[in-house]
Amino acid sequence: VQLQAFWGGLVQAGGSLRLSCAASERTFLTMGWCRQAPGKEREWVSAIRSSGSSTHYADSVKGRFTISKDNVKDTMYLQMHSLKPEDTAVYYCEAGERRIIVSAIDRADRYNYWGQGTQVTVSS
Repeated sequence: VQLQAFWGGLVQAGGSLRLSCAASERTFLTMGWCRQAPGKEREWVSAIRSSGSSTHYADSVKGRFTISKDNVKDTMYLQMHSLKPEDTAVYYCEAGERRIIVSAIDRADRYNYWGQGTQVTVSS
């Protein structure tokens, strides 16, 4: 199983980026994004069901980030708008083999796989 995140970068505050995550070999019932800033614990960001019918967001990104999924391409996206310096982090895609209930969707122990991260840096 391989997950790989792409298209992080450097952007000014207020700008936008779209991250991609390619998943190989398997279909996951829940996929998502988490991030880790220097010196901080990993933080859950967003999740989506395999069908794309249900999406979930951390309060810190709600209204600014949009998660989506292209099941034909086996690719998940995170569209990020109105970026802030506090969004600076390494972003990881994550995947769960089972459907994760909403009350636990932000728990790292419910996911089975993580990809190599991609750096997002937002300058002020």
